[in-house]
Amino acid sequence: MAPEVTFYGVISDERFEKLKALKLLVCDIDGVFSDGRIYLGNDGEELKAFHTRDGYGIKALVKSGVEVAVITGRESAIVERRMRTLSVKYVIQGQEDKATAMAKLCKDLALVPTQVAAMGDDMPDLGLYEFADTKIAVKDAHPAITREANWITTKPGGYGAVREVCDVILQAHGKLNSIHGASI
Repeated sequence: MAPEVTFYGVISDERFEKLKALKLLVCDIDGVFSDGRIYLGNDGEELKAFHTRDGYGIKALVKSGVEVAVITGRESAIVERRMRTLSVKYVIQGQEDKATAMAKLCKDLALVPTQVAAMGDDMPDLGLYEFADTKIAVKDAHPAITREANWITTKPGGYGAVREVCDVILQAHGKLNSIHGASI
């Protein structure tokens, strides 16, 4: 079979076929949903920027029946609030040992690695890859992550990388056009 053509380039037929089995996308936050920068105000308030296209992609993926989870080493009310608005059920924060959190989540959901994709940008995210057959690195990820990844996005973290992944998964599931309500 020929490679699949997506909005974001060509993806191997083998990878595209594996995406059809996905039931869960697990993402880090800083450097994946955001550009990795954290803004601190004079009074200690923390600000993060989230791309609206990433949010739309997550909503579409959840609507299609693919679950989404976030596992992050930091704790932030901003993350909790943003993920709630996107209908993300599994928000695991303050988790330095991402491998343990990922293993527990997959066990609780009775999922095997071929049903799981993990998306990261830096070395703490390597733990997410232990339980995911689809290992995704954002374009501007640390070299340790890109070396282990089997898919590197064309977009950097915080600038549409999550949307890219969501669109390609939706395309693999045959739901890209029906979810977005138009012929794309």
